[in-house]
Amino acid sequence: MKRILFISLLFISIVACSGSDDNFQNNPNLPNLNFRLQLNLSLPEYNNLQFAGNSYVTYNYGVRGIVIYNINNSQYVAFELSDPNHPPSNCSAMRVNGVIASCDCDDNSYNIITGELSNGEGQYTLKPYRIRRSGNIIEVWN
Repeated sequence: MKRILFISLLFISIVACSGSDDNFQNNPNLPNLNFRLQLNLSLPEYNNLQFAGNSYVTYNYGVRGIVIYNINNSQYVAFELSDPNHPPSNCSAMRVNGVIASCDCDDNSYNIITGELSNGEGQYTLKPYRIRRSGNIIEVWN
């Protein structure tokens, strides 16, 4: 009896788990761009990123820009600044105020620490980018 129960639980756990998160990562509104951005924290332009709770925004990379946030000096996050819940347009570049990124097209706003929708409607979260800190260099890429 224990063996049947074990096999049943093993089968259910294998079937229930999915090896793909394509439904969450493949946002049809945002193209996948290839880029690599390096920020030298020794330069004055990126000084804010040396302190936890601060962010840096650039509109020169990504679809409509990128926000980089320092969580605790060892953890950083980077997100796309084009509203993920509608196709890119003239008004889809979001503005960052504190930890909230807001879209001028609609009332959508997102938390730049988690990427989750904090106000408005939509099924997608902010598009995350890979980020790594090595010494005084922060590297962001897709």
